[in-house]
Amino acid sequence: MPTRRPHHIRLNPEAMAPPSSWLQLLYKRPVYRFLSICGVFFFVVTFFFYPFGPSPPRYHQPHLFESGNRPQQYLPSRPFRPYPPPPRPAPHVDASNPWEARAQRVREAFKHAWGGYIERAAGWDELTPIDGGKVNNFNGWGVTLFDALDTLWLMDLRDEFRDALEFVAKADFKLTEREYAPFFETVIRYLGGLLSAYALSGEPVLLSRADDLGRMLLPAFNTTSGFPRYAVNTVTGNTRVGWTSNVLWAEALSNQLEYKFLAHLTGRTEYFVKTENIMKAMYQADLKEDGLFPTQWNIETGSPIGAHYSVGAFADSAHEYLLKQYLLTARSEPQILELYLNSTNGVINNLLYITPNRHLLYVTDKQSGITTHKFEHLSCFFPGLLALGLITISPSESPLFTPEQKQLHQWAAEGLAETCWLMYHDEESGLGPDEARMEDYGNYLKNKGSNYRNDPGHGTNSGSFTEMEKEGLWVNQISEWEKDGKKGGVPPGVPAPGHSFERVEASKDRDYRSMRREYLLRPETIESFFYMWKLTGDSKWRERGWSVFESIEKHAKTEYGYASVSGVDGPSLYHKNEMPSFFLAETLKYLYLLFREDDVVPLHDWVFNTEAHPLPVFDWSAWEKKEYDIQV
Repeated sequence: MPTRRPHHIRLNPEAMAPPSSWLQLLYKRPVYRFLSICGVFFFVVTFFFYPFGPSPPRYHQPHLFESGNRPQQYLPSRPFRPYPPPPRPAPHVDASNPWEARAQRVREAFKHAWGGYIERAAGWDELTPIDGGKVNNFNGWGVTLFDALDTLWLMDLRDEFRDALEFVAKADFKLTEREYAPFFETVIRYLGGLLSAYALSGEPVLLSRADDLGRMLLPAFNTTSGFPRYAVNTVTGNTRVGWTSNVLWAEALSNQLEYKFLAHLTGRTEYFVKTENIMKAMYQADLKEDGLFPTQWNIETGSPIGAHYSVGAFADSAHEYLLKQYLLTARSEPQILELYLNSTNGVINNLLYITPNRHLLYVTDKQSGITTHKFEHLSCFFPGLLALGLITISPSESPLFTPEQKQLHQWAAEGLAETCWLMYHDEESGLGPDEARMEDYGNYLKNKGSNYRNDPGHGTNSGSFTEMEKEGLWVNQISEWEKDGKKGGVPPGVPAPGHSFERVEASKDRDYRSMRREYLLRPETIESFFYMWKLTGDSKWRERGWSVFESIEKHAKTEYGYASVSGVDGPSLYHKNEMPSFFLAETLKYLYLLFREDDVVPLHDWVFNTEAHPLPVFDWSAWEKKEYDIQV
């Protein structure tokens, strides 16, 4: 909407002429004497007492909006709250340092992808990298631009960042009456991207647009349970369900970081209340199996339904947000930590298995008591999550996180990350498949037949299929290892210190078979390499990241950008005409941070949302704790 122009004011020059004697005027009119004395007093106070010097960064200051008709209760006097200083890349990169040189290679790759998008698809959601076309597949608001804002900043591409702000300023997030925005993706990509870019740069327009979008998405919460529906129309407020009438756990539990931080920045109580209602349901949930949260929930009652347990597509980011909420709000909500530890221990005890020959550790699904032995690329975020927990929390913070449990988390992180790496390393292309079916003990021992006898390395084929299958359950393998004197110093599924599992070229000998033979430019394995590097300081994680990057450069690069790749396990690879926005938001960002020598985003001061948008750790103030009824 155009801004108002001031009316032209006609002035009388004669009326503005100064009087013949100012002293005479002051003498005759006491009110002028009073104003003059006040002016002198103000000048003296300002000159001697005003704290000259640089003002604090803009993002430290709460931003008040004219939009939204905020009630008076949302305008408390807020104390100054210093966030961590925004990460700023070093002004001079040491090109002689091989890791910094590799970081710059990733930066060049990002510039190639970004340049193709801006030149060919600016304003559209995503670039089609084979033909240089464009597609609107996430609301038509330009998701790649919003998703890449903080990457631009962190890579010191400030001119490109400033150019993008002009587009952000004009965004209105409107949809036609028949269009709907998927709530989950819109929150993590658009809203998360805006909030992160604001926290890094302090540009007020970013927070203004984040506030606009946050309010326009709120009708998604208007259900009986308070759980969000799949999609919402940002203009009418109408909502609709997705492929299921229920709500997925990942969809319900992947908005708390964004909405709590937005509540903190704007003082809007409704942001906190809407998202915290879901957490209250989590605290009170009647869980049937060892701390595990099922993947589907009744949107009317807010209660868990079904018996599908996973860390894959339906649940992945929900696991993340249990720990990351606790970290983002400066550990002020300890009940969330309890949920994270109970849930994670439930996953370790029930969903972690090893293969019978190579002893590859993997995390899988259970459906109504049946183990699928499916291993998704999406699940490769999980070792990184475990590593983040090991970096940031200690046994003193919870009786559930005993030294023994901490060691178990360490082993699980090491073993799972090793398997995620082998999924890339085994393939001829150097790129990992999107999904694999792992060899399980039940089928392995059954196929061996009656002549197969007890072997400590493989198990026994006596007993029912379920009993044979459970021999591959990782915690059972650990029990047997402990009874056997803890040979080798680490349990099955975990490489010994200083060692790695060997690459296997022949697909029949790998202990798994690829089910979806495509690499979709996903970030999860790189993400875990980043956290494992931060946890262990072992350069093998950086070397592995570099190997993956070289394979991306070799097989995924196109004239206009980067494309998903099909046929990763054979000589005849071919491109898919898509460049997902998360490639710029996550994959290239984690690679860049993995290779940087300085700590660009300190993990004790910043928390990445599930789309790799870093948000600064903050404390709830006294008035916020009272307003939001936060029990510390």
